[in-house]
Amino acid sequence: MNNKYAWSQVILRVVLGLTFFIHGLVKFQDGIGNTAGWFDSIGLPGFLAYAVALLELVGGLAVLFGLGTRVISGLFVVLMAGAILKVKLAGGFLGDGQGAGYELDLVLLAMSLYFLINGSKSFALDQVISNSNEKDNETYRSA
Repeated sequence: MNNKYAWSQVILRVVLGLTFFIHGLVKFQDGIGNTAGWFDSIGLPGFLAYAVALLELVGGLAVLFGLGTRVISGLFVVLMAGAILKVKLAGGFLGDGQGAGYELDLVLLAMSLYFLINGSKSFALDQVISNSNEKDNETYRSA
């Protein structure tokens, strides 16, 4: 694999994972009940806040380390599309200057879509597990 490609993929994956992890962590630190209340106020079931925060927190860590990257990224695509359509679209691309725009959500959606399509083989736990399974299968076949 091209070394520049491999490292650029790692950088993208780490930034994506870290960003989602921190967003999930903040939801819990600020009081997940507050987030659930906000979800209720915009017409979404409050319990959905727990699922979103957990996906961001655990999924962010998984993507950071390259574990289940395609599956988690697919969930992130759905999450970001929902956030843009339900919450951010009305505020415009840049919003009102106080973070209400959808530009960051769109970037996270695009990054997630990249990993949904391509996966992540560069310095990823998925690759380590895949290589280990291949070696196990070769050992089984040769026995």
